[in-house]
Amino acid sequence: FQWCRDQLGQGGLLPSEPLTKALNYVLGRETSLTVFLEDPGVQPDTNHLERALRPIPMGKKNWMFCWTELGAEHLGIIQSLISTCKLHDITPYTYLVDVLQRISQHPASDVSDLTPRLWKTRFADNPLRALIDPRHPDRQSKQPEATVRAH
Repeated sequence: FQWCRDQLGQGGLLPSEPLTKALNYVLGRETSLTVFLEDPGVQPDTNHLERALRPIPMGKKNWMFCWTELGAEHLGIIQSLISTCKLHDITPYTYLVDVLQRISQHPASDVSDLTPRLWKTRFADNPLRALIDPRHPDRQSKQPEATVRAH
């Protein structure tokens, strides 16, 4: 970045030259590029996010049949939550079952805890289960007694 500043500071470049435009482009994005260069986990673009959110614009045709604008809005919210779950390696079904049961007892001031990213750190290890889930505590069947073989 210092080299870019030095090149522009020498004064030998015309404002219309491609190099001048490139140097100004780099310096205008110095903060973002520094984050990218210092952390190898940061993606250079948002293509992975756009691919994950692709079902939302693809669903626009289906939203015409939501009957109301509010229904279409709610569908968009659900699709966004499902895409966010997938980005965080969360099974959407597990997340939605847990949050829909937990929300009535969760303080409204801490509603951000129920977003997929924070939910994963706080609740994913022990999610609430649906009654139809065989892993639900009330559905745990007793282990069958071992059959004794006659000798």
